[in-house]
Amino acid sequence: MTKYSLETKLMAVHAYLNGTESFKVTAQRHNVNMTMLKKWVVKFRKHGLEAFQTTYTNYSVKFKMDVLNYINEMRASIEEAALEFNIPASTTVGNWKDLFETQGIDALLPKKKGRPPMNKKPKKDQDSEETLQAEIERLRMENAYLKKLPCLNSRKGKVTEQDKAQIIYELRTEFKVVHLVKVAGIPRGTYYYWVKQRNRLDKYREAKEVIQQIFHEHRGRYGYRRITLELHNRGYLINHKTVRRLMSQLGLKCLVRMKKYRSYRGKVGSIAPHILERDFKASKPNEKWVTDVTEFHLFGEKLYLSPILDLFNGEIIAYNIEKRAVFPLVTKMLDQAFQRLNDGDSPILHSDQGWHYQMKKYQYLLKEHQITQSMSRKGNCLDNAVIENFFGLLKSEFLYLQEFESMEHFTLELEKYIHYYNHKRIKAKLKGLSPVQYRVQSSLAA
Repeated sequence: MTKYSLETKLMAVHAYLNGTESFKVTAQRHNVNMTMLKKWVVKFRKHGLEAFQTTYTNYSVKFKMDVLNYINEMRASIEEAALEFNIPASTTVGNWKDLFETQGIDALLPKKKGRPPMNKKPKKDQDSEETLQAEIERLRMENAYLKKLPCLNSRKGKVTEQDKAQIIYELRTEFKVVHLVKVAGIPRGTYYYWVKQRNRLDKYREAKEVIQQIFHEHRGRYGYRRITLELHNRGYLINHKTVRRLMSQLGLKCLVRMKKYRSYRGKVGSIAPHILERDFKASKPNEKWVTDVTEFHLFGEKLYLSPILDLFNGEIIAYNIEKRAVFPLVTKMLDQAFQRLNDGDSPILHSDQGWHYQMKKYQYLLKEHQITQSMSRKGNCLDNAVIENFFGLLKSEFLYLQEFESMEHFTLELEKYIHYYNHKRIKAKLKGLSPVQYRVQSSLAA
């Protein structure tokens, strides 16, 4: 495998991040492997310059167990774990995994350097049965402590005294507290202080249960802001900072967003002007619409979704799903959208410069229904940021969260998610209401 210098790596990474060229073009321009460039970019985004610095680290047992627990809990691959913890070689993680599965946690202990000491004649007290038994008990206690440690600390930067006290509390019936505090490295008084705190009534106990219920009901899609709004809807008046702290204690974290599919193929028809001009606010329904196409790749097949989103309340008012990115993908969607129009409605429909939207038939259908066409400028994805935001939510809250049995099962669940998004998923900017609830409430107020 070709070895690249630090300068070459940084030049290629900065060229991709600061430019507009694809991975393939950037890799060719800097004469590097495209797969390696993708890994460098991901590592640099996560760890910065430290991702490329050569380190000679003696990893602790706790760190190794953090890595292995991350693989088990997150169902991550060895390569993903190496990237997450900034370990230069994924084979290192693979070796830890094999050692732990075949020989247990003792195999992860650092080996002493240098030549082994010469055998000396043992003293009588070292050969005694009591001394050997005490040593075995000590090793068993340390092993039990280390096994508990990563379970509490798999997602934190360091182990707190409260974490250590919690482990001691769980092991107190099996080992003596006076010995456990020495293994944990905390004073005995500190342990008893945390035990006393633990036994106090938790005033947020009920709120924690509701937070967990909301989080799991929405399958991890809600962050602390929307959970705070939902708590307020249920009568729990808790500050958003408190909700964020409680979620951190419970190990609840919202998902990360992903990028979307691009459908630009060059100029194949007429390009409409950029009428929307990033003014994403609408004062009433059917005033401003946005649309785009996104792609899903599962089971060796592809599926395309074409929705229209109303900027008034973020509602998906029409959508179509096809197995190919054909022209009916957007025309069938338009047929649904036209049924939502009332007398006097003449919305703006904004899209990118995808080939579907440049077709004469598409533009004729819009004019026939008094719809003004608007297009993003070339290479300006922010001109259509709202629909891109929806695709990001769709993929992170749905595609990367659930498991599917087949493409038909995926299509069914996709339709369920869009219904959930319209009717149940609340938004902060909609005063804690779902898009449909907000539209209905606005129509009643009018």
